[in-house]
Amino acid sequence: MKTVGGEVGAASALAPKVGPLGLSPKKIGEDICKATGEFKGIKCTVKLTVINRVATVELVPSSSALVLKALGEPPRDRKKDKANEVVAVHDGDLTLDAVIDIARTMRPRSLARTLAGGVKEILGTCFSIGCTVNGAHPSEITRQINDEELVIPDE
Repeated sequence: MKTVGGEVGAASALAPKVGPLGLSPKKIGEDICKATGEFKGIKCTVKLTVINRVATVELVPSSSALVLKALGEPPRDRKKDKANEVVAVHDGDLTLDAVIDIARTMRPRSLARTLAGGVKEILGTCFSIGCTVNGAHPSEITRQINDEELVIPDE
């Protein structure tokens, strides 16, 4: 399920999922808050696994969540932003090494055959978020990878 990192979600959202299993939505909400602490203020996905009435929370980070975390922006206060209707602008700069690290993290869930393809997927995420990579536009880095001006290691 999707949740905002570092926040205790509403018990009303968890109750239909875990109530029939005999689990406390409040306790699971606190477990989710602990598991997503490093992604404070960023929407991320968590996987709930229930075995013998014991719930384990596993964080499944998306590429956009990893890029936002790598940008190192301060966490958003969603209540204040909603009141002021602020649109989030992510105009930071990432290094190519950070993009390659994110691509390695996403490798098991990526559809690309090579790491270079995974890097291009992450560059597409950077493009949609609005950040730059090594001071250049992400589509320019993608073009350099396609033209083999920029070499990405195999693994």
